[in-house]
Amino acid sequence: MKETVTGCSVEEAMQLLGGRWRLLLVSYLLDGPKRFNELRRDVPNISQRMLTLDLRALEEAQLVKRTVYPSVPVKVEYELTAEGQRLVPVVNVMKEFGLWLKEKRAGAQ
Repeated sequence: MKETVTGCSVEEAMQLLGGRWRLLLVSYLLDGPKRFNELRRDVPNISQRMLTLDLRALEEAQLVKRTVYPSVPVKVEYELTAEGQRLVPVVNVMKEFGLWLKEKRAGAQ
């Protein structure tokens, strides 16, 4: 990962969780382990490449664990680690803020 410009802890978190999909993927993994294609169905607009890259980044940060089961075809599951569970309050705040934004927009129409 790149060095932070400001050294700010918010910037540090945004480097890992920023972007369109990563926190959303974390939110879907809160329900428990999921296979790659389950995540693709949950987030239909994400490309296979972006899903792979984002899951790898979350895995590298030790927020997501990837488990490969020796079967035919190979079964791979992704789940949040104990460190990844620390994102639960972040997801909850984002969800609450998103609901507020939706209500605000609906009231403006």
